[in-house]
Amino acid sequence: MKRALLAVLGRRRVVIALQVGLAALIVGFLAYAVRGTWGDAWPRLREASPLDLLAALAVLAAYYLLFVFGWQWILAAGGIRVAYGVALQAEMASMLAKYVPGTVWTPLARIVWLRRVAGEKRTSYVLASILLEAGLSAVAGVLVFVVGLAWVPSVDAPLLPLAGFAAVVALLLHPRVFGALARWIFGRFGAAEPPRLRWRTLIGLLLYYALTWLVGGVALWFLLRSVGAAPDPESIPYLGGTAAVGAIVAVLSIFAPSGLGVREASMYALLLAVTVEGAALGVTLLNRIAITVVEALLLGGGIVAWGRRGTAIATREPG
Repeated sequence: MKRALLAVLGRRRVVIALQVGLAALIVGFLAYAVRGTWGDAWPRLREASPLDLLAALAVLAAYYLLFVFGWQWILAAGGIRVAYGVALQAEMASMLAKYVPGTVWTPLARIVWLRRVAGEKRTSYVLASILLEAGLSAVAGVLVFVVGLAWVPSVDAPLLPLAGFAAVVALLLHPRVFGALARWIFGRFGAAEPPRLRWRTLIGLLLYYALTWLVGGVALWFLLRSVGAAPDPESIPYLGGTAAVGAIVAVLSIFAPSGLGVREASMYALLLAVTVEGAALGVTLLNRIAITVVEALLLGGGIVAWGRRGTAIATREPG
């Protein structure tokens, strides 16, 4: 009986069906939990300011464009030079792949994209860069969130879990720890050990990703303005940290594609510290739509721009 159950659970279709079912259950539960807030949220969404929405989309696009530079930085530190257009396509393809049930599609989309479009076959290097990007961005996001609390003091935030999570990730990112884990994991598959990043590079990347989260906070600030809220500019670091916490929760919620529902719940709860319930719910919904639209547009724009320029990847060994 146990073997039969494991065999069924191991089938991809069953896992995908479970993920979709759980995601639908979570979204339905959250919709029911905020049922009293819809009456205030819908009028705000219908009368949302077009100018503020466009500003939010533009700033959000800038956030993603800056984020791609961070990944290029990590790849270059490992000896892989990738044209920006190719990196943009791969990054956005992986962002959209998070909506596909099955937890492997996000990193797989980026690996396959670089292999197909750019001919980059050093899979262990690319996968390590993705893990480093996720870890550094997460730690930077937690730091921005903690700093942002100085301007928004009355927040009932899960600081201990966040601090513990950041500490564990920071430990795993230590060059010696990350190198040992990478050597053990990739060695089991006969893959080459990815190069280690220097401390100076890690600190630089950490500060850079903190800057990107501040840009993300500006985008969320404009979304709040679009639904009639009036957040203080001093709340931007907190809003950037809120966006970061939402992204972290989405990554950790492997049972929900793209953290659908779980991400929204965390952001909604944190936004209540700076605005009313109706505005928080409206912005939570707009944020999901905005990130999806911007990711799709940047992917399409990257494909068009790369096709016109005919750029190609240029790979060089370190040194």
